[in-house]
Amino acid sequence: MIRTEEMLLNVGPQHPSTHGVFRIVLKIDGETIIEATPVIGYLHRGTEKLAENLQYTQIIPYTDRMDYLAAMTNNYVICHAVETMMSLEIPERAEYLRVIVMELGRIASHLVWFGTYLLDIGAMSPFLYAFREREAIINMLNEICGARLTFNYMRVGGVKWDAPDGWIEKVRDFVPYMREELAGYHDLVTGNEIFLNRVKGIGYYSKEEALDYSLSGANLRCTGTSWDLRKDEPYSIYDRFDFDVPVFHTGDAWARYQCRMQEIEESLKILEQAVEQFPEEGPVMAKVPRIIKPPKGEAFVRIESPRGEIGCYIASEGKKEPYRLKFRRPSFYNLQILPKLLVGENISNLITILGGIDIVLGEVDG
Repeated sequence: MIRTEEMLLNVGPQHPSTHGVFRIVLKIDGETIIEATPVIGYLHRGTEKLAENLQYTQIIPYTDRMDYLAAMTNNYVICHAVETMMSLEIPERAEYLRVIVMELGRIASHLVWFGTYLLDIGAMSPFLYAFREREAIINMLNEICGARLTFNYMRVGGVKWDAPDGWIEKVRDFVPYMREELAGYHDLVTGNEIFLNRVKGIGYYSKEEALDYSLSGANLRCTGTSWDLRKDEPYSIYDRFDFDVPVFHTGDAWARYQCRMQEIEESLKILEQAVEQFPEEGPVMAKVPRIIKPPKGEAFVRIESPRGEIGCYIASEGKKEPYRLKFRRPSFYNLQILPKLLVGENISNLITILGGIDIVLGEVDG
């Protein structure tokens, strides 16, 4: 029997931004992980506490920073919560614009995950292709809102401004282009024997464990649970679109990969229908007061972000600032299962498991 000594191994933090702010302390025996401790808090911004001294419209830019890969969905959830409290009816054209930019953001987010995941486990080309397609999306979002990462496009009652001339046609043309490129991704990666050996059977957890840990998004649907708030508790105008909820049953990194790749295809379906149904004219903002003061009370709403379920709770005293604001961040909950997944694994599977969970640290640290 070979006698080995336990060793502590620090993984991160490497960089003061993006996913580099995450640190995990591993205790290893040889090449086997026997203990894993996530260390978070390097990026804490105090968003919820800051919001208590901000008017509602001023809070929206802070939500961009919570998920810098899909800021549109975070913009939406705060607006949706305030609109629910005020019982606002949103103009139809604004609802379509919201859905279109959110689904474009969902695809762009999954492309970042796909490219960086493959890069982390040793493949260079998929990263370059994924960022090429993401750049096309970012250019369209930049055209409609004037920003490439932190969009600040949603407003309580609608959106900041209408789509420029020809923008809807660009979205329409993007759908078949992205479908063709997605087929190329599958040819290059999905059937690749080396890739399959790296992800199949790795990072497994059961349906019961996923529910116990409050996982959501692809991290839940990979265990056979069909749950997508766009379908099960429709918000905005998602009930007008025909799309499926990708579900797989093996509960491993391979199933999570397949879920997200199919989610791109379903988002393309939604975009295709949205641009065809898009109203020819109409306002993009409801009639709201210059200073927004929701009535006294509280509300909780939840939506489906690229990483899972994001919720927003607001308690109001009828003033222009919230009395209390709380976000339910999907990455924070999805992260909790990491120690369970890593203990007993070979250290070579660390990146496969960590990357497959798909967390954004802005949502973890707040």
